[in-house]
Amino acid sequence: MTDPISHLGRKAQIESANRQLAKDAVRTPEHSADTPAPAPAPVSDELKLSEVALKAMQEPEFDRAKVDAIKTAIQQGQYPVDSRRIAENFVAIEKMIKG
Repeated sequence: MTDPISHLGRKAQIESANRQLAKDAVRTPEHSADTPAPAPAPVSDELKLSEVALKAMQEPEFDRAKVDAIKTAIQQGQYPVDSRRIAENFVAIEKMIKG
């Protein structure tokens, strides 16, 4: 699966293909059946996250009580909705998209 923004999955596919090409390049036709191809160098993948990334992955900071109060109000039909304001925001978003 590829992330449409960072293309993370696609990068992994490309790296895997490059590793396979490197393995295939080692086994060239100049090696006979009697001569074994040299063993490829071990490949290790390592991921190090920055402190910013680690902090971003932690529990987000928000007021749980306020969120629960809004959820309850919505479920009870008591949350005020301004349809005109919502429509105006949709128009603004459409203008931004169209440029």
